[in-house]
Amino acid sequence: MTETPAKLLVVDDDPAIRKLIHRFLGKQQYQMESAADGKTALALFDKFQPDLVILDVNLPDATGYELCREMQSRTGVYVLMLTSRSDESDKVKGFMQGADDYLTKPFSLIELGVRVSAILKRHRGRSPRDLPQPSLKFGALMIDPDRHEVTLDDQLITLTALEFNLLCFLATHPNRVWNRQELLQRVWDYDYVGDQRVVDVHIGQIRKKLENAGAQDQIIQTVRGVGYRFNPPDVVDQF
Repeated sequence: MTETPAKLLVVDDDPAIRKLIHRFLGKQQYQMESAADGKTALALFDKFQPDLVILDVNLPDATGYELCREMQSRTGVYVLMLTSRSDESDKVKGFMQGADDYLTKPFSLIELGVRVSAILKRHRGRSPRDLPQPSLKFGALMIDPDRHEVTLDDQLITLTALEFNLLCFLATHPNRVWNRQELLQRVWDYDYVGDQRVVDVHIGQIRKKLENAGAQDQIIQTVRGVGYRFNPPDVVDQF
């Protein structure tokens, strides 16, 4: 049975960049659509239902940050952001809005292709040998890999797809310490070439959401000078 090609939506107000990306990734058998502004992008998004959005930060009628947040609230789509800005604060802001990866212009089309492929590999889920994965229960914290849901005291916690994958990975290896590079390779699923502090941003967001939901203890602990460890708040149950 032939696998359905992944759908990619390119949003950039520069027609040359749109055409370049569209042509390059289209040759890799992806289904492609593109938009030059936020309004058109959202209309296409609902109609096309992309698997991944390649999204410019600066648009004539919106910011990429706003669109990233809005799109992910609708479907949990993966987002790779493009920008001419190289400031760390801009990258952090993008990741805090749910972006899964970030490329600074000018960029290599080969690198773009590698990152798109890696994100889509995550999106299509685990390999058959990993299935099924049991749900995990740590006291009041429930992680359901098949439903991609996290609850605390029966309260649903909204995580981006990458935040969920990161939390789920750590939770399936409780008490083990992982450094940033290991997490990038295991969760991002390829040799990430950007700032490894992207891991810190996502860990911080997960902690914040768990705390807002009422978590009393820090479930993901920092091991200074090494990395991060999932600290089970209670004995783990699998079912």
